[in-house]
Amino acid sequence: MAKTDQESVRSLGEESTGALISRTSQQFSRLMREEMRLAQAELAEKGRGYRKGGGLYAGAGLVAVVAFQALVATVIAALALALPVWASALIVTCVLAAGAALLAAMARREFRRSAPPRPEAAIDSVKADMAEIRERAHP
Repeated sequence: MAKTDQESVRSLGEESTGALISRTSQQFSRLMREEMRLAQAELAEKGRGYRKGGGLYAGAGLVAVVAFQALVATVIAALALALPVWASALIVTCVLAAGAALLAAMARREFRRSAPPRPEAAIDSVKADMAEIRERAHP
């Protein structure tokens, strides 16, 4: 049989403070476990979506590479109308190699600019903080 609101309030008033704290702690623990299970299920669902999206991006990248190869063949064929096929292929190859070399040089510059792979500003800040703490600890 269900308790009325007044009976619930009365029974709460009759419980000791320790019992109330214990029950509250148990309820809070149960709530946190349920929230963690919910978060875990939500992240698992999002993870499936990210895996599917990643696979689709990989497929798109593969199709883009094949499309670029077809474009290169088209450019060679178009140049072959005015030049021998071997000369057309050589010109396109040289242009692509020059583009690759340019991209590699840009990548190298970025890597050198980013080196060393340490958070220099954060390290300097921590060192300054430590020096400040030492000064204040030893007046």
